[in-house]
Amino acid sequence: MANPAPGFVKHPDYEVKIEPLAAHMQVKVGDTVIADSRRAVSVLETRHRPVWYMPLDDVNADLISATETDTFCPFKGHASYWSVTVDGATVEDAIWAYLEPYDECADIQAFASFYTNKVDLYIDGELMNKDGPGWTD
Repeated sequence: MANPAPGFVKHPDYEVKIEPLAAHMQVKVGDTVIADSRRAVSVLETRHRPVWYMPLDDVNADLISATETDTFCPFKGHASYWSVTVDGATVEDAIWAYLEPYDECADIQAFASFYTNKVDLYIDGELMNKDGPGWTD
C-alpha cells in the first residue's frame, strides 16, 4: 500500500465498512436542496453512528465555500471542510470530505458527508438522525 492508515496498525480489529447505498440521498438547509445523489455510500465505523457520503460532484458548488478547518482521523486521513450559505445565512463547517484518504478508505475519496445536526439529510425521503456523526454510547 502506498498510503496505509496508521490507525489500523495500532487497532487491527477496528472496522470502517464502506458500502453502496441503494437509495436516494438528499440534503437540505431549510427548503433549499444543497445536495442530491443516487451514488451515495454508507460508512459503518466501529462504535460510531452510521455516516453517509456522496460524491462532491453531487453537492451544489454555488452554495458552498471551503473553510480553513482540517481534522484528522487515523483511519481515514485528513478531512477538509465547507460551509453552506443559503438565503444569506451561513452554516459553518457543515460538510467535510477526505480528498486524499488512506488506502483502506479510498472508496470515499472526494465524497462529501454532512453534519446532520447542522443540515437535514434525507434517505429515500426519511429524515435521518439529527444527533450528527460521532461515537455511540
